[in-house]
Amino acid sequence: MQITDFWYKRHLRGRKVGFLLLFVLFSAEGFAQRQWSLFNSSGGDDQTFSYGFFLAGHTSSLRIKYSDDFLNPEATSIRNVRAIMPTYSPGFALGFLLTTRLHDQMNILITPKVGFYEYRTEIDMFSPGNPSPGNPTDNSTDNQITTNTFLTEETLVEVPILFKYKSHRFNNTRMFFVGGVNPQIRTKKQDEADEDDLVLKGKDLALELGMGFDLYFKYFKFSPEIRFSHGLRNLYQEGATDPSIAAALSDVRKKSITIYLNFQ
Repeated sequence: MQITDFWYKRHLRGRKVGFLLLFVLFSAEGFAQRQWSLFNSSGGDDQTFSYGFFLAGHTSSLRIKYSDDFLNPEATSIRNVRAIMPTYSPGFALGFLLTTRLHDQMNILITPKVGFYEYRTEIDMFSPGNPSPGNPTDNSTDNQITTNTFLTEETLVEVPILFKYKSHRFNNTRMFFVGGVNPQIRTKKQDEADEDDLVLKGKDLALELGMGFDLYFKYFKFSPEIRFSHGLRNLYQEGATDPSIAAALSDVRKKSITIYLNFQ
């Protein structure tokens, strides 16, 4: 009888514990649903105009096109150039958001900003007296190659003008796509830029495309975004570029990938 009574008590205790666990689980689920269903009205989506700011980090590079003289044996000024290879370099930007509401799912964004850029270009050169495309008669067996890095630094004032298309809002989240153009003006004068090894013009127009999410919190809207930028203008200044590579290039344009942290 004592053994039977022991198992009976244990069974009752197990039932109580089971009911307690079920109660906790249902309570937690109900609390989570109530929290998720809170509709945050931050971000100014219903206003004709709304404002904000952003911080951004980017990695940027140059897109180059070789000239017809690059593989021409008679182009003696670049006979020792083996390759010209742009590499990605980090930078950052900060600015403001001005949003104009056209429709619940369509906005126009104007986002003036100041961006700090570095463009690194690695130049592989044949050592003097070594075989090169421009010197096929050289019978030297020493194939040593030296690499030089050209650095072009710029501070740009940019005014991207973008269309923003947003999905329907699901609770406190929205997905969006952006696209538009970005006029860019360099702050330093051309005379200063001519001192760089690889010289670029000071004005550009870029095409920008990106995507991100609007996340609505109680007091603000946070919108992480990734955006791709491709320069549309040939910025190459051959006459002021280092003579050792100047004739090897015919076209230089900019490109970048940027992560934006937008707050409204």
